[in-house]
Amino acid sequence: MKFFVDTADVAEIRSLVGTGFLDGVTTNPSLIAKSGRKMSEVIAEICALTDGPVSAEVTATDHETMLKEGRYLRGIASNVCVKVPLTEAGLRTCKVLSEEGTPVNVTLCFSANQALLAAKAGATFISPFVGRLDDIGQDGMGLIADVVQIYKNYAFKTEVLVASIRHPVHVLQSAKLGAHVGTMPPAVIRGLMKHPLTDRGLEAFLADWAKTGQSIL
Repeated sequence: MKFFVDTADVAEIRSLVGTGFLDGVTTNPSLIAKSGRKMSEVIAEICALTDGPVSAEVTATDHETMLKEGRYLRGIASNVCVKVPLTEAGLRTCKVLSEEGTPVNVTLCFSANQALLAAKAGATFISPFVGRLDDIGQDGMGLIADVVQIYKNYAFKTEVLVASIRHPVHVLQSAKLGAHVGTMPPAVIRGLMKHPLTDRGLEAFLADWAKTGQSIL
């Protein structure tokens, strides 16, 4: 399973790149707005930090303008993946960009039928939002199971990119279901490393070692 970080914080991305388990980055207009910087500058800087795909989202709602924005974003760096919303205009834009060789991430997916349409439009990634479905009492992980199964049934090349991940359990469940990618905030990625028994074990080892009075170096 590939790990993408969902942020536009360049310092956070730089820190996580050094871990070796970061495979890409996703951003959106809200995350870019929080940075207080020009979108093109932020995307270019992020793309320089990683060889993986960096999702940069269009802000237009009509097909023609989406297409222009998508082509502009793709020109920022070779690893830009254009993100479009799951609307009719977004799917039309996805089809054109995909046929031009541009990777496309179709976002704001909340149903398996929507995911099926995105795959047929040639999406590189589909982004089902599990946390937002959970928030309204629906089964976010059930959607992931459905989409993974449908894509397997028809050998679609579109990768399931689980979005709106809120906690490590979402990551575990996604991996067990066979999702290709999970995108999550930096805090969730770091949370995957945490376990109280790891902390206690390390404390005990260090305490025992200190009693010996030795130094490895």
